[in-house]
Amino acid sequence: MCIEDCYIESGDDLVAVKSGWDQYGIKMARPSSNIIIRRVSGTTPTCSGVGIGSEMSGGIFNVTIEDLHVWDSAAGVRIKTDKGRGGYIANITISDITMERVKIPIRFSSGSNDHPDERWDPKAVPFVKGVSITNLVSFNSTKAPVLEGIEDAPFGGICMKNISLLGVVSSPSWRCEFVSGFANDVFPTPCPQLQIDNSSSWCSYS
Repeated sequence: MCIEDCYIESGDDLVAVKSGWDQYGIKMARPSSNIIIRRVSGTTPTCSGVGIGSEMSGGIFNVTIEDLHVWDSAAGVRIKTDKGRGGYIANITISDITMERVKIPIRFSSGSNDHPDERWDPKAVPFVKGVSITNLVSFNSTKAPVLEGIEDAPFGGICMKNISLLGVVSSPSWRCEFVSGFANDVFPTPCPQLQIDNSSSWCSYS
């Protein structure tokens, strides 16, 4: 799948990548993979430029996002999942992104607490590893990135390089929990969870 050269205005995510909802997506096991999203621009006042999840129970891997321009939006790039989802998000490459007046430029979130019915399994936690974000600039955001993994299933292998958040209005400090990875040439200084991975070669050359 290739989505390119699009201008989009929406009340939801400009582009959303999903693959099934809780136990139904786990049973079907039909991953969304080998997706390219490039040269997409637009605005969404309540959602994100590109959203991955939160219904991702069949798995999502090999997604490339490049040359994205988002403005006047709630989030720029967002990865969403929760307990009960199961599945996995892996090998996500995001590069060459420009944002203007985006409230939260990068957001990884959990706890959406929406399920199709009562038969979802709280022990079905998602696996999230291998998210690379490079060459991103954001102007006049409200907050620094928010990276919230899941206590029983931390998000790992996060690589961030050459990221500049210029003119953060109200909250310049990153907020992170249950995530790990490596960051280089990132302003303002990212959270400690992205500065403690000593095996950073996988990020330096990605």
